Amino acid sequence: MSATPAALALALARTFLFVPADRPERHARALATKAGGVIVDLEDAVAPERKAAARAQLRASFAALSAEERGRLLVRINARGTPWFDGDGALVGELAAEGLIAGVVLPKAERAADLQQLAAGIGRNGVLVPLIESAAGLEAARELAAAPQVLRLAFGNLDFQADLGLACDADEAELLPVRLALVLASRRAGLAAPIDGVTPDWRDAARLAADAARARRGGFGAKLCIHPDQVAPVHAALGPGADELAWARRVVDATRAAGGGVVSLDGRMVDAPVVRLAERLLALDSQKAPS
Repeated sequence: MSATPAALALALARTFLFVPADRPERHARALATKAGGVIVDLEDAVAPERKAAARAQLRASFAALSAEERGRLLVRINARGTPWFDGDGALVGELAAEGLIAGVVLPKAERAADLQQLAAGIGRNGVLVPLIESAAGLEAARELAAAPQVLRLAFGNLDFQADLGLACDADEAELLPVRLALVLASRRAGLAAPIDGVTPDWRDAARLAADAARARRGGFGAKLCIHPDQVAPVHAALGPGADELAWARRVVDATRAAGGGVVSLDGRMVDAPVVRLAERLLALDSQKAPS
């Protein structure tokens, strides 16, 4: 995994906002939401007859952005097996070489070889986010997580339901084992916590809150968003609370005061894994909240 400043920030990002590739006037507006990552979508958001035109517009749109904004840009290309995969791959390779994007989201990810191909194209500083949307993708999750330059796994919850013929209620209880599998695959590969799927009705604040809370309980570190109004509440829901931050600061302070090693805090042993958790909570708190 790349360790550039952009990659480190995206590894801690809590929100990834989709924006259509063929609406360049929305790209800067999406970034202005302060979403941790913005995914410019060449796949589902763009009709087949508009894909070539959308692809041609991206360089000019991205060149007008600041370096900080480009560090939060990912492009979702079209999947392997579609007529647009090779052209999209060539384009993102050029954009990455010019420093115009941070990385690529691969939909319908099912083969590590596809990620290896993309990694070679975008260069060592580019990051990859495989989107798990099928039974085959779930089966390959461990290999996908271990592929070069993969930063995080993401869950395409709606497409996954369609692939398996599921009819989930709002709580998506049937998908809990799938979500756990993605968290486990991420942990085994040493990746940042995975990105949970979308809440399709952006006007349903209660559903969004419930989905974000489930993601946090289940070990996800971020969530895909489809509307700017989802960014701020998701960012808040997936961040550490005041009590957690106070605990984390006490852990770090106690460890430093003891010169490292195992210490006791409130009658409980504090060893290296506990210190890492505390440090991660403090790192998450350093991420800017959407304005």
